[in-house]
Amino acid sequence: MHKSQVFFWSLASFLIGIFVASVFSVGQVFIYVGLIAAIGFIAVFGYQKSFNQKGMLAGFLGVAFLFGIARFNSVNLRQDVLDIFVDLKASRKGVEVVVNGYVDDEPIIKGSKAEVVLRAKELIAGDRTVRVDDKIMITANSFPRFNYGDVVSVKGDLRKPENLTDFDYVTYLKKENIRTTMFYPTIRDEKWEVRSENIGFFEKTKISLYKKIFLVKKSFESAVSRSISEPNAAFINGILLGSRQNIPDSLTEAFNKTGTTHILAISGYNIMIISWAVLAGLIYFFKRRTAFWLSVAMIILFTILTGASSSVVRAATMGLLLLFANGYGRLYNPKNSIILAGAAMVWWNPFALIFDIGFQLSFAAVLGLIYLYPRIDSRFKKIPKLGNLKEITLMTLSAQIAVAPLLIYYFKNFSPVSLPTNILILPFIPVAMFLGFITGLSGTLLPVLGQIIGWFAWAVTAYQIAVVRILSGF
Repeated sequence: MHKSQVFFWSLASFLIGIFVASVFSVGQVFIYVGLIAAIGFIAVFGYQKSFNQKGMLAGFLGVAFLFGIARFNSVNLRQDVLDIFVDLKASRKGVEVVVNGYVDDEPIIKGSKAEVVLRAKELIAGDRTVRVDDKIMITANSFPRFNYGDVVSVKGDLRKPENLTDFDYVTYLKKENIRTTMFYPTIRDEKWEVRSENIGFFEKTKISLYKKIFLVKKSFESAVSRSISEPNAAFINGILLGSRQNIPDSLTEAFNKTGTTHILAISGYNIMIISWAVLAGLIYFFKRRTAFWLSVAMIILFTILTGASSSVVRAATMGLLLLFANGYGRLYNPKNSIILAGAAMVWWNPFALIFDIGFQLSFAAVLGLIYLYPRIDSRFKKIPKLGNLKEITLMTLSAQIAVAPLLIYYFKNFSPVSLPTNILILPFIPVAMFLGFITGLSGTLLPVLGQIIGWFAWAVTAYQIAVVRILSGF
């Protein structure tokens, strides 16, 4: 077996181990016994006089499989300080504690409710103060408004998350490394004094950098909103920055019905479709290699402006992988490149494989665009290109076929108008993104110029929104 094949099957075995541990509870005894058996295989079949390549390979694959199980278990069973504290006080529910820390992500506003990720640095229970470094999901009133990096002191009851509906809320939080919650705590007026032992130099640097990024993002969103009327402004902020809070519910429902929600969501599917569309559009104005690097720069800029959260970084990685495949014609070994990217992401966050829908859509879309598209394209060679309409149609069809099983499984529906809607609006996504970006940039510096360019951005997005609204009626 070639080295590249051994590499592929080793990573595949690791991912299978993660999958098995995600679905079934695998104890340490099984891991130890399996490890002894796998090492035994390697020792027996690797002995010089009775060397057997297949037997040795089975042993190494067994080790990789068990390594995947062990990796998932180590993350799944890990407990942070606050998690242990909640377990210790389980028999005394209702005990209020004071938690000091800072807002570690952009708050999600849902009407009068805000979901805030608090990076806890101090836990005060009674007369004891414990230094911690854990995340808490806090549900609070949307006013006063929290911003990233705000130093916060809250008083309330720490709890473990619970699944109150069919949605697995516990695992959703766990994959973001959040294991405790606090509902509507008291926001204390006392300012928490940030000390060097609580927040180190690199963490302070990260907070300072991200604060500036989110300020730029907020200023950019405001400039777009001032220059373009709604809901077009919200649509542009959605495709550029993933901001969906100001999009009307009726328009969101129309995107759902037409299977085009991926355009507004920060997911691998979204970034890959858009990155390809941007590349296809830029090729008309620049050489392929130049268009490729401009598309890469746009993905990196997109990632930075959205705060470079773990989900966005994973999505951007898959988008860059697709760009390398499309921008340079092909990957040297796409199979190994895809599985290496996947294994690296799953190693970092083992919950992503089974419990992160965006991660799964990313890989499905990549597989569709790299493997299905060339085969479909070869069957329609006689059809004229008609600009880039044929390419757009076949690319969209390839991605749609690949993600369809996941969409049906998770969302229990599949839109029959998804393909025509995507074909009609995707070619204009690069134009809308470019005009939206220039509108936001110029609107920040010179509002009048932003409004002038905003008219063109409005016209392009008005067409796209009209298509979505009309086809959502079928």
